[in-house]
Amino acid sequence: MSRGDLTDSEWRILDPLLPDRGDRGPPISDKRRMVNGILWVLRTGAPWRDMPERYGNWNSVFVRFTRWSKIGVWDAAFETLASLGPPADKEHAVDSTIVRAHQHAAGVKGGIKIRKRSVARAAASRRKSTSARTLKATR
Repeated sequence: MSRGDLTDSEWRILDPLLPDRGDRGPPISDKRRMVNGILWVLRTGAPWRDMPERYGNWNSVFVRFTRWSKIGVWDAAFETLASLGPPADKEHAVDSTIVRAHQHAAGVKGGIKIRKRSVARAAASRRKSTSARTLKATR
């Protein structure tokens, strides 16, 4: 078992919420290994093809995840888990004052400058093809 895989106690809670077999094909040989593979991809954000081989064939895991998503298995499991509530030692809260944004997320230094046209100049100019105004930033 590697870091991030489901513990025995977590698996005992999740296992009954997941189907043992699909509409077609044989029963799932190692459901826990497959679920750990799904969680690994979702946690890391890596492509399915980069999933480690210890979790099984990436395509089989991907197909199972997709099928379960379409029939609502994950939604039902999450609703059941949410109704159980968080364990006392695992409850977390994130305050937005400690979340840092990238320096470019704050906008332009000094704000956006908008030039205003005089009324006479605006009336004399020909109409644009769109009725909405376009803001122009100055350098």
